[in-house]
Amino acid sequence: MDTVFSILRSTLFLFLMVSGAPALAAKPTLLILGDSLSAAYGVETERAWVSLLERRLLDKGYQHWQVANASISGETTDGGLRRLPGLLERHQPAVVVIELGGNDGLRGFPPQVIQQNLAAMVNLTQEAGAKVLLVGIQIPPNYGPRYMAAFAETFQVVAREYEAPLVPFFLEGIYDQPGMMQSDGIHPTTAAQPLMLDNVWPALESLLQEVKIAQYP
Repeated sequence: MDTVFSILRSTLFLFLMVSGAPALAAKPTLLILGDSLSAAYGVETERAWVSLLERRLLDKGYQHWQVANASISGETTDGGLRRLPGLLERHQPAVVVIELGGNDGLRGFPPQVIQQNLAAMVNLTQEAGAKVLLVGIQIPPNYGPRYMAAFAETFQVVAREYEAPLVPFFLEGIYDQPGMMQSDGIHPTTAAQPLMLDNVWPALESLLQEVKIAQYP
């Protein structure tokens, strides 16, 4: 009888181990924390760069990844910082793309405040065990060369301090090209969305490759 119970216990243990496998095989999450540039402002959601990213992940063999887009139009670094802890807890991402700062600059926020907020977000992400990609932006020249330079430097400083990869200018090769910007001169058109993805992809793919696939069988 003891032998029978021993066999049953062993069988039950193996069953629990197997039934728990799906939790271990959960897909790694790529979290996008951005503003209107990543929230499909003025374009169809399915044609926005984040949706194009989901398709590229499949095409490039990263089908085990899932994308959580937490971008909000009008979001600032302060708002992103306040939301980030909850997002990290909810999604437990393996990689986080931080695309914030543009609205801060357009509102003339002090560069040192923007830098502090970006640094805090990168630090929180890294402490949560996730890799982070910082996506920079530039502001229009009417803000003056002094503020423009200080604003752009905030992204560089944070990236260096936390050894985080940086896309220096999200709209490189887009902002000054015909048909690539909406009438407000701030938001990219549908035609620009594939180029936005191309600007982010090299640095992002490097992070995806760094994540050990063995953790997500």
